[in-house]
Amino acid sequence: MPSTSITEEKAALRRVVRARLSAMSPEEREESDGILFRRFLALPEVAAADRVLLFYGMGAEPDTARLIPVLLDMGKQVLLPRCLPGHGLEARRVAEKSVLIRHRYGMLEPGEDCPVVPREAIDLILVPGLCFDRLGYRLGQGGGYYDRYLAGYRGTTVGLCRREVLQEHVPREAHDSRVDLLVTDG
Repeated sequence: MPSTSITEEKAALRRVVRARLSAMSPEEREESDGILFRRFLALPEVAAADRVLLFYGMGAEPDTARLIPVLLDMGKQVLLPRCLPGHGLEARRVAEKSVLIRHRYGMLEPGEDCPVVPREAIDLILVPGLCFDRLGYRLGQGGGYYDRYLAGYRGTTVGLCRREVLQEHVPREAHDSRVDLLVTDG
């Protein structure tokens, strides 16, 4: 069980970060996305990866849906997460015409017709985060889905972070892992 002070710090930081992200105009977010995506796609680790697990951005998160056709054109297998009962995740392979289903939290997920890909077969995971710190630690939405999924993962993890919410330090606990690479727009 997380300590109350860390839990409170995380909750307070989530409020601050959500307010900063909400204050960005659609044009600012689009410009930020363009920079983040160009830098992400230029990574040698992306070029080397065969299977890439994206997250489906929502709200003020980067609009990662724009990466799907680009990565498919690069010959990558593109995967999206699907939430499971008990705060679990699984990765499912999507194609350009895959039907995505809206989850109760609002994000789009692959349907049952999209094949499951085992975690150990994934070369690179684009990890969502409300914000990151300079060491690559992230603050997620608070559900713990990715903390559990990334535990023991041996491939490359990448985070995208808007400069408006890049932190010097993100409150963390023993189970919190950091991304291998952090891409910023600053």
